[in-house]
Formats: sequence, structure tokens, C-alpha cells
Amino acid sequence: MTNPGFIGYLGCAVAFLVLSMILKSSWQGKRQGGVLLIAVIVSILWAAVAAYQATTDHPMSVSLAVIEMLRDAAWIAFLLTILFTQAGEASSKLPLKVTAFVVMAVVLVAEGVLSYIGLVNSALLDGWVFDLLVFSHIVVAVAGLILVEQLFRNGTSEQRWSLKYLCFGIGGLFAYDFYLYAEASLLQKIDLDVWAARGFVNIMVVPLIAVSAARNPQWSLDVYVSRQFVFHTTTLMGAGIYLIAMAAGGYYIRLHGGNWGGVAQLIFLFGAIVVLALLLFSGQMRARSRVFLSKHFFNYRYDYREEWMRLINTLSGQGLDERLRDRVVQAVAEIVESPGGVLWQCNDQRNCQMMTTLNMPLDENNIDTNDNASLVQFLKAKRWVIDIGHYIKEPAVYGELELPGWLKGLQQAWLVIPLLQQANLYGFIVLARGRATMTLNWEDRELLVTTGRQAANYLALLDTNDALMGARQFETFNRLSAYVVHDLKNVVAQLALVVKNAEKHKNNPEFVVDAIRTVDNAVNKMNRMLAQLRKGRHQITEDKQLQIVCLESVICDAVEHRSVDRPIPLFDTQEQGVKVLVDEDRLMAVVEHLIQNAQEATSKNGFVKVRLFCSSNHAVVEIADNGCGMDAQFIRDRLFKPFDTTKGNAGMGIGVYESREFISSMGGQFAVTSEPGMGTTFRIRLKIYQPEESNHINPAQTIEVVK
Repeated sequence: MTNPGFIGYLGCAVAFLVLSMILKSSWQGKRQGGVLLIAVIVSILWAAVAAYQATTDHPMSVSLAVIEMLRDAAWIAFLLTILFTQAGEASSKLPLKVTAFVVMAVVLVAEGVLSYIGLVNSALLDGWVFDLLVFSHIVVAVAGLILVEQLFRNGTSEQRWSLKYLCFGIGGLFAYDFYLYAEASLLQKIDLDVWAARGFVNIMVVPLIAVSAARNPQWSLDVYVSRQFVFHTTTLMGAGIYLIAMAAGGYYIRLHGGNWGGVAQLIFLFGAIVVLALLLFSGQMRARSRVFLSKHFFNYRYDYREEWMRLINTLSGQGLDERLRDRVVQAVAEIVESPGGVLWQCNDQRNCQMMTTLNMPLDENNIDTNDNASLVQFLKAKRWVIDIGHYIKEPAVYGELELPGWLKGLQQAWLVIPLLQQANLYGFIVLARGRATMTLNWEDRELLVTTGRQAANYLALLDTNDALMGARQFETFNRLSAYVVHDLKNVVAQLALVVKNAEKHKNNPEFVVDAIRTVDNAVNKMNRMLAQLRKGRHQITEDKQLQIVCLESVICDAVEHRSVDRPIPLFDTQEQGVKVLVDEDRLMAVVEHLIQNAQEATSKNGFVKVRLFCSSNHAVVEIADNGCGMDAQFIRDRLFKPFDTTKGNAGMGIGVYESREFISSMGGQFAVTSEPGMGTTFRIRLKIYQPEESNHINPAQTIEVVK
């Protein structure tokens, strides 16, 4: 492990092996990608044999020479494949064909000689064989450099961008080989240090080849390298190189620093580590590194999958609340490494309101919102990202746009991003100047506009949610009012009946007693209604008073109250003394309402029957009539729908719905059967009260026993 040649060539074999796995997994069968894969595989074999050869302290052997010639031939074949693809005319391919013929002839001659020597004598190469081998490598290296130069020179600007790292990598290989064998030709021997360093040189070439493969999808090698991986790897490598350089400096100080050498070394190394930490945790340095890597090492500046996931996670990571506006500014600002910005919402062309600021202080008192008219009109019409610096230099490009005074005076302002929702302008974001200097191109602008569209949808959803919450509060109040009005209607009917009969029976003591009882009952109902208005109906339900009541008595009272109308309800009971745990007043109101509905749906010559019986520890109350009845569709779609009534202005449409909800809240069941022209039967099913159940009653509920 102390042999640098062995370590270098072994690392080279591993690096090319990893590259071959990436290429093989993404190869789609095209010729250029196949030739590149072959060259990489041959390079793995060459590096492995060279690593073994390094352990013998002899850099030359027949087997290594044969494989090395094959490696060079494979890389030259790959370069020729790309050059033949680039050349359009047949005449332009002639120099390439000549170069290919010469190189392949040299390789074949050298391979033939080396194979013959290997069969005859496997000893070390020397004499004229050494000279032939060195000359062959020099010719192949020169041919490779010529092909690399032609590849870069004859390419278009787009091709040069995609091939420059390949040219640097393979050109570096052939240039180093030329230096190695040119020196060997002069000295008549291989320099062991130069030969040992070649393994590390090849390792540095592998990333360049990988980047070129990623930049050339026409090779059918869909190589993907994560930007995060590249960024963190680059940071790690840079930190390692930095520490090595600082360690070397510290070692030099220690050697030549005299008595202060050891102390100076420690001070120097500590200061270097502090500087490194500051650089690694510097937001500006990280931003500049990302911009540099995205600009020089990738087809596109952004990894759109990562950008989209980051945007969605930022916007939807928490609930819909006021903090969403800050997250919108943050999500858009992170795209261009901006520290923050200001969010404006536009209700119309002139009326704009500043909603939030993030790391960008702005004095709202010095802002005239009427100044935004030109800016809003421009963003709505053009849908551009406005670069304020570019606007100041070339205002003619932006036509009649006049930036508002507050924006001109905002020193940190850099970009104005429109927030578009369908065809409308929802608002805009003013971003602060980024941590790293960058020039916007079409890719930046399109991503910012697209992100602004998504952000506008989230902001519109926030506004809709706020409006819905307000509407729900009004709906709750309206529902509560409707319930109170419905109950109030029954109270008014009771009092009206008392007033109607008072003139005739006012001298009757029994009538007076009954009237007082009716008024007392009405007062109690109205007090409960006032409590509902103060606390809300749901809280009243939670705080309801449950009573152990005799179900027969409740039904008798309800039948008696409804006997003033026709047809007079008839009560039939098969049970005596059945008790249930309910709110007595509300249960009576439910039974009365169902009897009243049956009377209204039945002619005066018809019947309304109320029946009480027990079934499986449950008390069942049936209210049946032979009235007009209802069809199945009406029961399914309208009967239990709140505020839907067939009585016109005389009804509220909540009686049956409220009855079902109350019975369900008591743990009971509410059912209805009906046929048009045959009548209707409502069925209430309540659990019979058992004395042992009192141990399981909620302590918050008040229990009264009614005899």
C-alpha cells in the first residue's frame, strides 16, 4: 500500500469501473455510446494490469504493452466515430480516413511484433523492441492529439460546449503519454515516477468523460449526475485540497521557522481551519459555487425535478395561514439565490397592497400604491421578469414602463416576478439582489415565471380558504337563526292558542292553570333559545341536560298538544313505564313536529296514529298516517336536506333534519318509509334506560328523574 504506482493504477481501475457501470446502465444501443463503453472497459483492464505490474518494480511487460496499445486504439476509434458523425461531406472525411489508416497500421504492426515476442520470450522489453514500442506509442499519442484538435476545431459552438471536457480529458491522456514516451525515447528508459503518476492522471480524467457523456444525449447515454452530489463532492474535494495545501505550508514553517517553527505551525493551521470553516458556511460562497457548477458542468442550469420538489415542499409543507406568503417569497427567492423580497397583491389595475416582506425592509408609509399602475399594466400585458438593473441601462427595451418611485428608491431591488393566475395578474414579487452575481437567461426567466404561476395558485387558495371560513361563520349563524326561528314558531303557536281561547275560558280556573303552565313552558323554551344564540347550538348540545323520562308520558303530552288540529292523532301503547335517557323538551318537540307533518299531509278524514312498543331492549315510537306519501327520490334527495321545504313561506325546511340529528345524538335511530298515495311512517328507536347505565354517564351531563 506504500507503492504510489499500485495505488494510482488501482484507483484508476476502480474509477473506470464505476464509469462503465453508469454508461452500461444508460446505454441505448447507439454506436457512439457502444464504442465509448468498449474504450472504458479496455481502460479498466489496462489499469488493472498496470497495477499488478507496479508491484514488480518494472513498468514494462509484453502483456501490459499489448493491452495499452488496445486501449489507445479504442480511444482513437471513439474519437474517429464522433468525427465521422460530425463530417457531412464525403471529401471532408478523407483526412480522417488517412489518419485512421495510419494509426491502425501502426497499432497492428506493434501488436504483431509484441505478440510474436510474447510467444517467443516473455522477458522484459529492451533493444530495438523497446524503441519500436516507444515509437509506436509516440505515433499513437500524436495521432490522438491531432484527432482531439480536429474534433474541437471543426465543431460548432454548441458542439464545443458539449465536447470540451472530453477533449480536455482524452487530450490530457495522449499529451501525458506523449511526454512519458518522448522522455523514454531520449533517456532509453521509462521514468518510474512519471509512469507511476499516470494512474492518478487517468483518475482525474474520468469525471471529465462522465460530464461529456451527460452533455451528449445523442450518444444514447442518458447519464445523470445529481447537482447536489456534484456540489457536495466539489466542496469535499476543495476542502481536502485546501487542507493539504495548508498542511504543506505548516510543515514548511516548522522546518524553516527555527525556535518559533512548532508554535507558528499550530497558529497557521488553526487559522487555516477557521478560514475554511468560514468559507464552507458562507452563503455567498455556496451560491457562487452552485452558479459556477450549473453554468459550466450541466446541460441546463437547473435540475427541474429538484426545483419542483423543493417548491412544492416549501409551499405545502405547512397549513394555509398567513405564513404561506412568506414561504412564497422564500421559494421564489431560493431559485436565484436571493435572500428575500416583497410580495404585492393586486386587486385591480391600480389597487395593489403590500402583503409581506422577507429580509427586505420597506417603509410602507412612503409608498403610494397609485404609482403601481404602469408596472401592473406592463406585467399583465407582457408577463416578463423585469431586471431593474437592465431597465436602468436600457429603458427603451421595456417600452412605456415607468417604475414606481418606491421601487426606484429601493437599493436592494433586483427582479420583479409576475404572479399570474390563468389570464389574470394576481400580484408580483420584488426580489432582493442575490448573494452571487448572475446574468439572467431564458431558462431563469421561464422558471421564475412558471414558479410565479404556481405560487399565485397557492395564494389564491389561501384567499379562497379565508373567504370560505368567513362564509362558514355566516352559514353557522344563519343555520342557528333558522333553528331558533323554527322553535320560536312553535312557541308562538302555543301562545296564540292560549290567546285565542282566553276570551272564552278566562273565568275557568282550570283554563287559567293550563294557560300559566303553557306560558311557563314557552318561557323555558325561549330561555333555551337565547342560550343557543349566546353559546351556539353545538355547545348547547354538549352541555345538554339528560333526563330519565317516561316515554309514554312524553308521547301523551305531545298527542294532547296536537289534538287541536285534524285529524286528531290516536295513541296506542303496548308498554307501560318505559324509561329513556334523553332531553325531554327536545324529544317532545320532535314528536310534536312529526305529528304536525303527518296532520298537514293527511286530509281531515284520514288518520294519524302514534304507536309505542319495545323491541330488543329498545323503545320504538311510530308516527303513521295515510296521507299523500312521498316517493323514494324525494326521501333520498330532499326530505333530510336543510332549508328545503314544500310548504312555501310557511315552513323552514329543517324540522325533519333537526329531528334526525337529535335522535342520532341520543344514540338512537331515525327511519322513514313511505309510498305516494299510501301514507308515511316515521320510526324513532331509542335505547331503554337501565339503572346500571348511570355509572357510565358523562359527569358533565346533568341527570334529572321525571316521574
